[in-house]
Amino acid sequence: MGSMAIASIVSACLFISALFGMLLNALLPSHHLSQDSKHVLNVSMGLIATMSALVLGLLISSAKSSFDLENSGIQQGAANIIQLDRVLAHYGPETKEIRERFRRVVAFRIRLTWPEEGSTPKVTDTTPAMTRTAEGLEESIRKLSPHTDAQREFQSRALQLIQALLGKRWLLFVESLNPMPTAFLVVLVLWLCMLFVGFGLFAPRNATVLLAFVLCAVAISSALFLILEMNHPFYGLIKISSEPLRYALSQLGQ
Repeated sequence: MGSMAIASIVSACLFISALFGMLLNALLPSHHLSQDSKHVLNVSMGLIATMSALVLGLLISSAKSSFDLENSGIQQGAANIIQLDRVLAHYGPETKEIRERFRRVVAFRIRLTWPEEGSTPKVTDTTPAMTRTAEGLEESIRKLSPHTDAQREFQSRALQLIQALLGKRWLLFVESLNPMPTAFLVVLVLWLCMLFVGFGLFAPRNATVLLAFVLCAVAISSALFLILEMNHPFYGLIKISSEPLRYALSQLGQ
């Protein structure tokens, strides 16, 4: 289920919870709505509100940190791609075929991770053929026969860069498989629903109050939307840009 659908469902659940609280106000005996009862309920709601706010804040911070880490990895990968191509170019004409294969691999990975509009990205595609192709580049660099100290230095540097890129490739696969646990989301939404029931229990029945409940429900569900979107950084409305890698691709082979 998409982030927008989940956020919409959560928003509806919160608003219905507030309406349920207003319904309870009409059904409960008057002594259940005394000042003492209201005081205890306010303390309880304050506790739930504090817990919910802390959890939401931590989730947003964690999701943003994860998103920034992925974005930084893409930028570093783009820089490593350009450096690797330049190191191979300085090695000599013997690396022309390796550079051409490397360019095709980068172009294919970009198309796979950032496909055309409406397609699902395949950032976690780790088929044996793709793995062999990527690792084959390292093997080709390793098989080069340097004749000078400069070529040996370029070969060593190229091996370091290709190993860093391969390591980042696997790290990208692992980090992208990091969905929010369903149980965690359910418990958080349950807390928020309890909070809205308490809001509705002592709320007056008028259009202004209903509008306030709608706005609060939308505000909270939009926070969950941001969290869910940043947990999937390669698709959705909030996603990592492909521009660093596309720029790197444009520099290959020059």
